Amino acid sequence: MIDPHAPAPPGTPPPWGPSDGPGSTVRLPVRPGTGRFLVLVCVFVCAACGLVYELELVALASYLIGDSVTQASIVLSVMVFAMGIGSLAAKRLRRLGAAGFAMVEVMLALVGGCSAMALYAVFAWTGDWGGLWAHGPRLLLVAFSLATGLLIGAEVPLLMELIQRIRRQDPGGAVADLFAADYVGALVGGLAFPFLLLPFLGQLTGALLTGTVNVVAGGALVLGLFGRELTRRTRWLLLVANLTALGLLASAAALVDDFERAARQAVYGRDVRVAVQTGVQEVVLTGGTDGRPLSLFLDGRLRVSGSDERRYHEALVHPAMTGPHARVLILGGGDGLAAREVLRHPGVERVDIVELDPEVVRLARNDPALSALNGHVHGDPRVHVAIADAFGRLREVPTGSYDVVISDLPDPGITASTKLYSQEFYGLARAALAHDGRLVVHAGPVASRARGFWTVDTTMRAAGLRTSPYRVGGRAAGFAAGPDRTPGSARAPRDWGFVLAASGARPPLRLGDGPPPRTLTDTGLAAGAVAAERSRIGGLPVSTLVHPRY
Repeated sequence: MIDPHAPAPPGTPPPWGPSDGPGSTVRLPVRPGTGRFLVLVCVFVCAACGLVYELELVALASYLIGDSVTQASIVLSVMVFAMGIGSLAAKRLRRLGAAGFAMVEVMLALVGGCSAMALYAVFAWTGDWGGLWAHGPRLLLVAFSLATGLLIGAEVPLLMELIQRIRRQDPGGAVADLFAADYVGALVGGLAFPFLLLPFLGQLTGALLTGTVNVVAGGALVLGLFGRELTRRTRWLLLVANLTALGLLASAAALVDDFERAARQAVYGRDVRVAVQTGVQEVVLTGGTDGRPLSLFLDGRLRVSGSDERRYHEALVHPAMTGPHARVLILGGGDGLAAREVLRHPGVERVDIVELDPEVVRLARNDPALSALNGHVHGDPRVHVAIADAFGRLREVPTGSYDVVISDLPDPGITASTKLYSQEFYGLARAALAHDGRLVVHAGPVASRARGFWTVDTTMRAAGLRTSPYRVGGRAAGFAAGPDRTPGSARAPRDWGFVLAASGARPPLRLGDGPPPRTLTDTGLAAGAVAAERSRIGGLPVSTLVHPRY
């Protein structure tokens, strides 16, 4: 693949023909210095677009498939490998010169610009097929990473060729100039994606706009600067190809809202009432009217289901309320449903809720169906909400501040949540507890992800807590709530796992003296503890911030 090269004899003319002027080997409409500057500007733009394509694939794959570390590793490793192959393949295109570069940019604009829509379409309409297509979205992710990397890799050798055609210079200087523009462009693209494209345009429109910029930059450089060295037929072919690409990208951008609406209905059903992309996550509310159960999805994962949420929240809250419970801290739970169960107990004086996403709190206050489901707890003067990261908030809490700490957070297998299931996190939670306080943690499903559940238990014990693990069945089938985003999958969990803990004696599993829950009894709790114990996995390592184990 890597061909050996012998140095050319002195005085050998370049393979593309003789020079037509001092320092220049092609006829340009501008001075060679200006032409070289324009090529470097194109390098800058192409590098920015290329990095946006990479980040867009990583972000969309993490959202659609889950486990952001794995998806980022797949995208970046496959893409870097493909860039090397693309650089080698570009040697065959050198004799095409400017025309070859223009065609690479057209293909890259279409592949990179349309990749987000294609991945979303496959996930939305085929994500629940199962069988041989169970890993279809992952295979398409690899295919797009490979194709994008091949085309990005072909850019640099061809741009180097164009620079040398404008003005011959020593290879080291040309490489330094080219890579300087390339790296600065990558910086701009890397910053533009999270701070401009994603929040203001979204993933689909942002990718399409990037493709448009890509094809305009490549076409303008080749047709405007190197048009004189192209045949008339080649100029027309490139013009038609660029206009076709722009037409396809513009058509997709015009239809993106309808496409996104149809795809969202394919994923969530036709009962979507609220769909908003916040600075933290996508929030979707379905149902809640005309007798249909309400469902709350955060980044596509089911967080609240009106058909079974009461069983979950009663199992989470009531065992922890045995004993003093005047001061309660809820980590997560911006939907207000855990607070609803807390406020059913007499003697509660203050409930502090720490929620990362203010949009969840706004919906819990103002959406008629969700606020009715949580009993309008956000109007209770005892409830106080702080918009903050749970880990950071615990670091600020004075020692012994709370009788009960309730961790109502996403499943530990989701990469963004791993620090909230670490030994350091539980050490902070333990410090926040009063002398006889209790901590309860939602630890993910037991039956389908026992290793993750028992890693939570092991990590809590390593933080100096005495634990009482238990599980509750009756979870509705359908969307997964953890790392696996596949809807309707047979792997979707059918139970919830919890760990009740205290810093002193091991806390008893009982419901206490408050109003009896509707879906839970002391007998059911005891049975859940026995059922969880049967799945115990011993000898698991502790999860820490620097070495997560989920």
